[in-house]
Amino acid sequence: QVRLVESGGGLVQAGGSLRLSCAASEYTISNLRMGWFRQAPGKEREFVASIDWSAITTNYTDSAKGRFTISRGNAKNTVYLQMNNLKPEDTGVYYCAGWVRATIDYWGQGTQVTVSS
Repeated sequence: QVRLVESGGGLVQAGGSLRLSCAASEYTISNLRMGWFRQAPGKEREFVASIDWSAITTNYTDSAKGRFTISRGNAKNTVYLQMNNLKPEDTGVYYCAGWVRATIDYWGQGTQVTVSS
């Protein structure tokens, strides 16, 4: 069983930066596709970014392109989301996720990101 633990959320002013981390415990995630999702108050959870097991292919939602960067740690058991030029609409709970095929197999507990204007 893969356990994902996020960290790095917090309160930041618009234009600022945060780096989210997702650490896997008790199991390797090197064979999983990993990603970040977020959920704003009153809205559905939405995709933000993903990275494949080889760390070669990445995907981003349009609003994250050019501002966010997803990456894997050297040990491949960690995943990061570097978020720059944050906007108030980026506010929400950010979840780390892992999957093999089309559906999410593992979710983290989430970390709150709040961007003030």
